[in-house]
Amino acid sequence: MSQQDKTPSIILIQPQLGENIGAAARVMGNFGLRDLIIVDPRDGWPNPKAVSMAAGSPVLDAATLVPDYQTAIRPFTRIYATTARPRGMEKPVLTARQGMAEARAATAAGERVAIMFGAEQSGMPNEAVTAADAIITLPVDRSFSSLNLAQTVAVTAYEWTAAEGTPDVFEPVSEIAPREDLERMFVHFEEELERAGFFFPPDKTPLMVQNLRNGFIRGRWTLQEVRTFRGAIKALAIGRGKARVERKD
Repeated sequence: MSQQDKTPSIILIQPQLGENIGAAARVMGNFGLRDLIIVDPRDGWPNPKAVSMAAGSPVLDAATLVPDYQTAIRPFTRIYATTARPRGMEKPVLTARQGMAEARAATAAGERVAIMFGAEQSGMPNEAVTAADAIITLPVDRSFSSLNLAQTVAVTAYEWTAAEGTPDVFEPVSEIAPREDLERMFVHFEEELERAGFFFPPDKTPLMVQNLRNGFIRGRWTLQEVRTFRGAIKALAIGRGKARVERKD
């Protein structure tokens, strides 16, 4: 595992202000986080306001630009979404301190960890939250709960540093499936469910997909489990096709 992989990656989903991107990069450098992934920034990239606000942080120079959150999360095996808890979303909800202690243990066990942050005004898309293993939320005053994006990154980065020395609680894992493989499994399964007429009524499809994916993600699937399940999906699909042929005969 590279030195970069031993710290969480920060993913900013559709950030709006270059100043916030730069401030996030600056505070990441302050607390030893190196990998910044920027998803479809509103004002384009590169952004001179981000450069100015980063104050020379090397994190910004090495930042990766990607078109969507699905691309951003592909290589990771453990993902946190920083957001208020969405209604009807069955996810563990952690403070930044709890989440970063867990992230420390996960990286020590060989996992690749990412922390996602939503846009300043719209926040985190529900689809991105569904892709996460857990939610990180900060105990802000409910009468004034709006936090600046860079401030949220700062609190999380600080808690990562403060969690140094936290006892490891995860067994070393070498084959937890990254999101890229899980996503392929999800799509494969959902396509077959669609063919079988499972998604009914149509307006309930997004919620049904969300519930299915939440359940799978909680299972912490290994690569071998993903391959086996995809083989099972394929066998069922082939069997259903044979049954149709037999009925016609």
